Amino acid sequence: MTRSGPLSHLTVIEFAGLGPAPFAAMLLADQGARVIRIDRLIKPSKQDGMASLTARDSDVLARGRESIALDLKKPEAIEIALKLIESADILIEGFRPGVMESLGLGPEICHARNPKLVYGRVTGWGQTGPLAQAAGHDINYIALTGALHSTARAQGQPTPTPGLIGDFGGGGMLLVYGVLAAALHAKQTGEGQVVDAAITDGSALLTALIQGWHSVGLWNDQAGTNNGDGGAHFYDSYRCSDDNYISIGPMEPQFYALLLEKLELTDDLEFKQQWNAKKWPALKQRLTDIFLTKTRDQWCAIFEGTDACFAPVLSLAEAPKHPHNQSRGTYTVVNNIVQPSPAPKFSKTTVRHCNPVNPVAANTQEILNELGYSFDERAHLIINTVAQQV
Repeated sequence: MTRSGPLSHLTVIEFAGLGPAPFAAMLLADQGARVIRIDRLIKPSKQDGMASLTARDSDVLARGRESIALDLKKPEAIEIALKLIESADILIEGFRPGVMESLGLGPEICHARNPKLVYGRVTGWGQTGPLAQAAGHDINYIALTGALHSTARAQGQPTPTPGLIGDFGGGGMLLVYGVLAAALHAKQTGEGQVVDAAITDGSALLTALIQGWHSVGLWNDQAGTNNGDGGAHFYDSYRCSDDNYISIGPMEPQFYALLLEKLELTDDLEFKQQWNAKKWPALKQRLTDIFLTKTRDQWCAIFEGTDACFAPVLSLAEAPKHPHNQSRGTYTVVNNIVQPSPAPKFSKTTVRHCNPVNPVAANTQEILNELGYSFDERAHLIINTVAQQV
């Protein structure tokens, strides 16, 4: 597998999981890190043969990895994992607290093999606290930190965001930030450490701005009535005559003035009271009526590319086709699967391409060979402990 990018000097061991851990591993792999994913060894049934060992191409979060499948209930498999960990820079796991310890792969054992190892752990509630052992999902974690509350419309119920705030923003990206910070520390000191990335902590961080505003009275607890949560007429989405939507967000006075100019409302005294929250409901209704008079494309022709802080609300199917996204290469197609391209972009250490999803156990032979196992030893391990793609 070809690797390029600013992290091409790093080796990461990922224990296969769901949500934030694979997302974090994808981000590291996207920027060139060698990520070896330890998948679970699943015994194939008579019906599906080895199909259960094949990763689905649509699992974009699994792209760019090497894969070896291990039966971690067997000592030989644990030893293979530890051999991989010996030469790794970073380990990533997303199990409940105590699971890795029960396997014999907890931080103490791993650090005994590799003192410089950065041991990255991502969970919903964190490694400690009253809820640490409780089951949960993204919606629960963001509910606990106020983030979910902020998605509600006025007098309406909160709207779940599919993994965006919690699993990926508050979890996966927090883990990447943490393990890279710890890797820099390890490079300077030779000391590895454990990174405890809790989705609740990360989701709380994402509310930093509005928590600050709330503390001084600039944001209230009535969701959907504030200037950035759909309460203000100038910061919301609006339906068009073709049942598509557009978004506007001109908070600054000069941008707001341009919005009014484009809508021929410059002389309207009501609209001049931009920050009078008592006027917002009535002004929002007027904008609702105005935006219903044209199609989304017609509004794009008027606003797009101006300083009115405007964008069409695109579907997942439409977004890759937008000229701006196309010009930046924001999306790519790998094996007929449309997916976001690696980001951010770097001026020197550029990523040459987006690597595909490897089938589970695709790299078993080469990884075992790299670890020094002989042909006969590899054959024995594949029969009893590991799997290879067939």
